[in-house]
Amino acid sequence: MMIYKILTSNQWATLEDTGRFDGAPIDLADGYIHTSTAQQAQETADKHFAGQAGLMLVALDSGTYGDDLRWEVSRGGAEFPHIYNRPLLRSEVVRARPMPLRDGRHVLDLS
Repeated sequence: MMIYKILTSNQWATLEDTGRFDGAPIDLADGYIHTSTAQQAQETADKHFAGQAGLMLVALDSGTYGDDLRWEVSRGGAEFPHIYNRPLLRSEVVRARPMPLRDGRHVLDLS
């Protein structure tokens, strides 16, 4: 199953340049890397990244993370995938797609 992480242009550049991403400020504060399922990604973009240009949608294979991936109840009582105890590695990215804005809302390419 694919899970998704939304990265800013600076965060994507860090992942590309160093091969790793330790987390956004919210990830570091919470102690895990926030990700979303395909069904949750649009709402995550709308709620946390509204109007922000230059974003990348990174697809990750949930099977990569073993016990470091935990499904935890979050927004609206839904279970979200959270990655603990490790950074994201560039080698783990299945695909990355830009998230253009159309009429003020991000367009997500989940294919």
